[in-house]
Amino acid sequence: MSSSRNKSSVSPKTVFIGLGTFIVIIVAVVFLFRTFVVVDSGKVGVVANFGAVQETLLPEGMHAVNPFVSTVIQLDVRVQKMEADASASSRDLQPVTSKVALNFFLSKEKANIIYRDLGLNYKKTIIEPVIQESIKSAAARYTAEELITKRPQVKDDVYEYIKKRLAQNNIIVTDFSIVDFNFSKEFNSAIELKQIAEQKALTAKNDLERIRTEGEQERVRAQAQADAQKLLVQSLDDELLRLKAIEKWDGKLPVISGGGETFVDIADIMKSSK
Repeated sequence: MSSSRNKSSVSPKTVFIGLGTFIVIIVAVVFLFRTFVVVDSGKVGVVANFGAVQETLLPEGMHAVNPFVSTVIQLDVRVQKMEADASASSRDLQPVTSKVALNFFLSKEKANIIYRDLGLNYKKTIIEPVIQESIKSAAARYTAEELITKRPQVKDDVYEYIKKRLAQNNIIVTDFSIVDFNFSKEFNSAIELKQIAEQKALTAKNDLERIRTEGEQERVRAQAQADAQKLLVQSLDDELLRLKAIEKWDGKLPVISGGGETFVDIADIMKSSK
């Protein structure tokens, strides 16, 4: 009875060896998985050995690294879009708030430098401050009204400024737009009143031009009628004079004297011609 119990029991040494083997297998599996790193599509792997950023960059795909020494940080190098709010003052000291949109990507070749100098929070630490700075700089060169009427020019100024500033940090800007400009209620009311006044002035000017045009048309029409009446009167006067001459004629044709004793009787000439 006792002999069978001794045979079925497991010694502590055996248990320890089995547990140790299991731990070794787990560590080996973890080590194996950590040895291979997969860099996702559209990203680049930055290698840091004991926290020190290396020049080596890992492209997309699977790579073998030393998990006890190296850490791989993946940076997205695809085109990204972000929006930011910015506030500033115009040249005439009107408060201006705006919303802008920015398209950009990180330089793939400089990903290690970007991570080393900027970290992963580059949107907050670099891009947003540059946007704020550019809006303040541009707004200070224009009046509030010019920010509205010269919006394309303002946009180009801000775009060029942001491109140059972010390029210094290896961030490439591909597109920029000002989504909206907002001003104070007082300024908006003043702009609205000005537009109403300009519209009324334009309407009055158009009415004046219309009245002048209609007056000129009426003058030309009256002049034409007067000229026609004058021609009619003149025509009637000629006919009247001719009628009176006929009424006074005694039926005798005139005799023409050529000087001296020579006379020409038109009546005789007419009879001979018959």
